[in-house]
Amino acid sequence: MNQLLVELDDETLARLNRVAPPRERKRSQFIREAIRRALDRHLEQLMEEAYRRKPADTKEVDLDPATWEPVRFAPGRRRTR
Repeated sequence: MNQLLVELDDETLARLNRVAPPRERKRSQFIREAIRRALDRHLEQLMEEAYRRKPADTKEVDLDPATWEPVRFAPGRRRTR
């Protein structure tokens, strides 16, 4: 695992100390989890922006579960649902 030196302003450090006291090993875990959540939130925002620029196709398509490709029906054959 790599180490990272981060400078915090006094108010942020005081808030962190209340939630994850410096003497407890839980502090590192708290910070790692906060970073993971921030990164996940950032990726979700990027995905949301991408869907706004190009919305997903809303028509129904039957997919072959083995290949995730659309199933082509023969002419005159009815779909079962």
